[in-house]
Parts: sequence; structure tokens; C-alpha cells
Amino acid sequence: MAPSDIMRRSKGRTARKLCEACPRLKKRYWGRHCWARGYCCTTVGQMTTEMVQAYVAPHCEPDQPDNFRTES
Repeated sequence: MAPSDIMRRSKGRTARKLCEACPRLKKRYWGRHCWARGYCCTTVGQMTTEMVQAYVAPHCEPDQPDNFRTES
């Protein structure tokens, strides 16, 4: 299966599940997309895990406390 198909299905299913679990999301995103349209999928060839982690680390935000809240 192509990575694009996997992502399309994954985003579709999770969006549907989120809207079922949280009716407010369904109202908020009615007619719009819940997820962004893009995704990133690359190959690393002969790179090691350590090389990939060293490359990605400067691009990541530092760990911050998870302040995720739903609207009530």
C-alpha cells in the first residue's frame, strides 16, 4: 500500500472517530478539513538511526508540558 493511501485512510478514520466522540468538533469543522492536507514521508538510505535523530533534533521544539484541553 502506498504511504499516501495509508495517510489518507488514517486521517479520514481518526477525523471520523474524533467527530463521533466530540460532537462540537463536527460542528466546528463541518465542511472543512480536520487535518492538514500534507504529510512527510522520506527514505533514509544508508543512514543510521543515530544520524537521523541528530538531524531531526534541532528541528524539534523542546519538550513542554501537555496543556491540551477540550472546549467545555
